[in-house]
Amino acid sequence: MGLTAANPYPHTFQREESFARRLDAADPLAEHRYSFFLPELSASQETIYFCSHSLGLQPRTVTRLIEQELKNWALLGVEGHFQGATPWYTYQDLLSEPAARLVGAAPGEVIHMNGLTINLHLMMETFYRPSGNRYRILMDEPPFPSDLYAVQAQLQRCGIDPDDGLLTLGPRSGEHTLRHEDVEILLERRGQEIALVLWSGVHFLTGQRFDIERITTAAKRQGCVVGFDLAHAAGNVPLQLHDWNIDFAVWCTYKYLNSGPGSVAGCFVHEQHGSRVDLPRLAGWWGNDPHTRFRMQLEPHFRAQPGAAGWQVSNPPILALVPLRASLALYDQAGMTALRAKSACLTSYLYYLLDQQAGSRYEIITPRDPEARGCQLSILVRDRPRELLTALAEHGVSGDFREPNLIRVAPVPFYNTFHEVWRFAEIWEKLTH
Repeated sequence: MGLTAANPYPHTFQREESFARRLDAADPLAEHRYSFFLPELSASQETIYFCSHSLGLQPRTVTRLIEQELKNWALLGVEGHFQGATPWYTYQDLLSEPAARLVGAAPGEVIHMNGLTINLHLMMETFYRPSGNRYRILMDEPPFPSDLYAVQAQLQRCGIDPDDGLLTLGPRSGEHTLRHEDVEILLERRGQEIALVLWSGVHFLTGQRFDIERITTAAKRQGCVVGFDLAHAAGNVPLQLHDWNIDFAVWCTYKYLNSGPGSVAGCFVHEQHGSRVDLPRLAGWWGNDPHTRFRMQLEPHFRAQPGAAGWQVSNPPILALVPLRASLALYDQAGMTALRAKSACLTSYLYYLLDQQAGSRYEIITPRDPEARGCQLSILVRDRPRELLTALAEHGVSGDFREPNLIRVAPVPFYNTFHEVWRFAEIWEKLTH
């Protein structure tokens, strides 16, 4: 098999169970599996949890960290904002540097606040500035519904008919994923009409990973503002948001970032904008200059603090930030480069095993090229897809379903194993043939 410490993950695969066992035995990230609680959805069989594209698992350190903040609350009351080992007033500072490392940003370019869609509204309030014939918003098709609703609402708020103001671009007829050259062609042809390009980092439905730098370059060439929804990209694929020169990005943290259901979201604002405290925004007291924040009625005018933090509205939910702190620490321990190397191999191995079965009942619509996807595989099921998902669950597999006929599964490098991939393929073959 030719595995070495420098190259622990192969590019060619074998079908035998022993091959999966050898990969797990050589995996340098194997120990991280035990940093998380693994679901036990059945008393009779071990769960194969391939649903982290929807909700990541709980880091084991979360309980201790939350208990510490609960203890601080109990013992210190309001003084917990300024006393104790992790004062709440500066708790965000514990997340800034690890989050910035994860997404390729400077610490001042990243903030955690609100939920993804609220952050998207806040960003569009600043960065969507229709003027004259430049008023349209370009999105990938189909857009994630919450993003779509937010864009439609912003267009309506500006007095623009969403049917006119929204442009979308999807795959060519008969294809499942989008060609980057088609994005460039559209921008070259209609870029002067587009005020904002709002795109996915990884598409929620197909699992296609987009070339953020390429799209940004093409959009900036036409004078467009560029923002990205990184809900399925953050913690899944390597990012270099600062160097790619995007204007803003938003993401949730409860998928690959393992911060718990509905947890606080992330937001990136490039430093070229973060330094401009005069930019219009929806203001709130936590975005105000922290040096004067508690002067309150003595400082009746909003003074935005520099950086992404200047877009905060309300004080941060400390108990919601604690799981994210635990997860980001694990990312620092493992390293995104190592995680990505394992991830590419895990999903390629799953692709290979399903390809070997070559059934007519299903088709993988996620790109084959590892560089064009993250963890997720989306499988189009032509015959009784819901029944198949139910049968998978009965065999201990946790995946999910998107109408009308897509099953999504995502083996992740932190806690999924090559043997789980092999077991999944065995179950899949049994149920589809």
